[in-house]
Amino acid sequence: MSQTIEREAIAEMANPLGLDGIEFVEYATSRPQALGQVLEMMGFKPVARHRSREVLLYRQGPMNVVINAHVDQRSRRVAPNETPVIAAVALRVRDAAAAYKRALERGAWAVPTHVEVMELNIPAIHGVGTSRIYFVDRYREFSIYDVDFVPIPTVERNPPALAGLHWFGLVQYIGNDRMEDWSEFYRELFGFEALPDEQRFGILPKGRILRSPCRSFFLQLIEPDPSVVDVEGEESLSRVGLGAPDIGAAVKALQARGVEFIEAADLHTEARGALTKSWLGGVMFELVRDPK
Repeated sequence: MSQTIEREAIAEMANPLGLDGIEFVEYATSRPQALGQVLEMMGFKPVARHRSREVLLYRQGPMNVVINAHVDQRSRRVAPNETPVIAAVALRVRDAAAAYKRALERGAWAVPTHVEVMELNIPAIHGVGTSRIYFVDRYREFSIYDVDFVPIPTVERNPPALAGLHWFGLVQYIGNDRMEDWSEFYRELFGFEALPDEQRFGILPKGRILRSPCRSFFLQLIEPDPSVVDVEGEESLSRVGLGAPDIGAAVKALQARGVEFIEAADLHTEARGALTKSWLGGVMFELVRDPK
């Protein structure tokens, strides 16, 4: 076996689905305009509308956020509520069909799709709670948005990122004694690896940090506070983390747009990171300095 083939085999084992980052994060809400105002404060711009559903695409730099207010009577998904929730995350992969097939072979649960005319069939599996994990392989010259969305006139389709912001990762709340279950889920299906306990990022270093096999984003798993007796909250994706090369510059740029940050004795803005105040009942963004 040649060295090239050996390297390819090792890469396949380390990254079984061919992950290549986050394509989009989807919020579900019955108040899309209110959430849109929050996203615009955070530097995102509305760039396109879905052809047949009440769905908007927001973008800044390499990040895409989808606001979904569509109610589908045929779907088993819960109708959007006033409080926005992270309903899905789309992962970039080399081959969406192959990644989907392999995920199912490893025990993932398939999500039935209802594709309308002029829509792409994007394969998905069930994630935490009621969320979904999509697999997307069209994200370079030709993207999924070229088919499903119509650009908003006079709006720049690729607005630059504010202060170099980009996806850092996602925070997931899990149930009591579920840390090993969820760590195994992400390791077995996707190839995530747990970082050492002493390796932490940002100003909220709780739980366990998992690094994606493509090394472009992280997942933070957080259990209920053990000091609180019989805590058993719903498992869900809680918030997104945005990476920044300079936290001070990013905070200053966002504050100029009206974004407020939590400043308390035990939780405050510093060089490692910052946390925005909450909007609309729970929408928050965490800034994290890029690891060196």
